[in-house]
Amino acid sequence: MNDLRSQIDALLPELIAFRHDLHAHPETAYDEQRTSAKVAERLRDIPGLTIQNSLAGGTGILATLNADKPGPCVLLRADMDALPIEEQTDLPYKSKHPGKMHACGHDGHTTCLLGTARILAQAADRLPGKVKFCFQPAEESGAGGEKMIADGILENPKVDAAFALHGWPDVPVGGIISCAGPMLAASAPFDVEITGRGGHAAYPHRAGDVVVAAAQFITTLQAIRTRFIDPLDPVVISVCMLEAGHAHNVLPEKCHVKGTIRALSQGAHAAAKQLVQRFLQSNATNFDVKADIQFGEGYPVLINDAACAELIADVGTRLLGSEQVKTQYPPSMGGEDFAFYAQRVPAAMFRLGLRPAGAFDMPGLHNPRFNFNDDAIPTAIQMFCGIAHRFLTTRSGTGGEYAI
Repeated sequence: MNDLRSQIDALLPELIAFRHDLHAHPETAYDEQRTSAKVAERLRDIPGLTIQNSLAGGTGILATLNADKPGPCVLLRADMDALPIEEQTDLPYKSKHPGKMHACGHDGHTTCLLGTARILAQAADRLPGKVKFCFQPAEESGAGGEKMIADGILENPKVDAAFALHGWPDVPVGGIISCAGPMLAASAPFDVEITGRGGHAAYPHRAGDVVVAAAQFITTLQAIRTRFIDPLDPVVISVCMLEAGHAHNVLPEKCHVKGTIRALSQGAHAAAKQLVQRFLQSNATNFDVKADIQFGEGYPVLINDAACAELIADVGTRLLGSEQVKTQYPPSMGGEDFAFYAQRVPAAMFRLGLRPAGAFDMPGLHNPRFNFNDDAIPTAIQMFCGIAHRFLTTRSGTGGEYAI
């Protein structure tokens, strides 16, 4: 595979410049207009691709290599959206858009998949099947993956397996992690409105105190995890926003509480949602207030297919060395809409090491100081290329070493 690495190295300066440009111009869910246009422009320069634009509400892109060739089909996916976070770095390519930044590395994911398309297109005649390159909007919110699937990206030709990566700051650069089973949690945001009778702070007995009701509700939520769900079935309930009132001596009429429920099984996730509703209404009755809860669009548990995860680990061992590959690692309570792909076809996501060599840590995901490590780009492209080739050759029965 020395030839593969030399091909990647030749593209690396261009890819890094592309990643930095994306980082400087972050766009949040379903607003990835410039990002999508830049990706489409680069894809059009790659021979042999059949390109579909304007997917998933307008910014999603699917490029298919060997679209008319017989044989199996594998899909490789990258997400493109940024987060509503104010960047706090001194990078020369820091975000030019106030309140938005690539704090989860999707600029890196997109760049790595674009580089993979460049490399695999050069070996199209040696691939015994089709490769779909999926550039997806709205992973952070809005379930862009589900909308891409609704637009038919898993059909015509039918996808036999799907693979994705996610940069991981806890893993040293050059390494990967591939584990079977639950990898990332089911998630559901919730929005609570508590309504009471406003009044003077000196006479709380004449009002319905929504702030105290909210405080009690938030505190009792933690009993769900410790007393109502099996402690061996991981669940996290986090309240992330509390908003009420405008003056120090006025009891407000309304209070808003926002948070999220995470679980590593769909059963525990459903149970937690029901319990949150029950606790809310019981608490509202106790404090003589009214309460309403709305659950936002959530994601299911991302469960890595065992055979797909094993394929990733085997490719990593052959390309990177066994010391760079781990197959045992705890799942994360973060959420990922790649889970929608995994519900429909055999699929797996691997963690891509980002932590700089010699460093003990780096800013984590969703941190305002996070920056995708460019040194991880070659590893990601090697892995994507190796995964595509291995899956197609194995599924088609043609065998052979990596011919890219």
